[in-house]
Amino acid sequence: MPKLIKLIGDASGPNFGAEWAEDGFVHVGDDDALPEGDVILSLARFQAEGEILLSNSRRVGVRIEPDQEVEALAYDLPHLSVVALSFPKYRDGRAYTSARLLRERLGFTGEVRAVGDVLQEQAGFMVRCGFDAFEPNDGATPEAWTKAAHRFRHVYQRAADSRRVAFEERAV
Repeated sequence: MPKLIKLIGDASGPNFGAEWAEDGFVHVGDDDALPEGDVILSLARFQAEGEILLSNSRRVGVRIEPDQEVEALAYDLPHLSVVALSFPKYRDGRAYTSARLLRERLGFTGEVRAVGDVLQEQAGFMVRCGFDAFEPNDGATPEAWTKAAHRFRHVYQRAADSRRVAFEERAV
């Protein structure tokens, strides 16, 4: 089972950090039998079986690949617990856009999880885009994620993490 790092506190606040978290979700392949409990499914499988799963009073998550649009989940987002955005390679940044769309345009308040080739060097950018849970691929610890997320003191544009931008800090 992958290790899960979750953010705690507000990204713009003093108590912001990361910690290990128990992952109650099981990633289920398209051809796998459904286990009991909470599951994360592919978009295709969710579209085929999601209505039944959501009616079974279990928590459901959906895995979105980079070539899939998160807008396909717009109707179901209030019922989902997790949207897992896939990074097949660390260089593929399409999941950053998906995270921002989920948070800012679609108003998703559940967990946005980074899965796949997820590295701590990406932490600051992922937090700014709206990710709040990570399955790191590089053996990083929550302490390392906290440090990486705080690497840059000032930010110069607005993002999903609601940190104050540099010109607003100067005005105070």
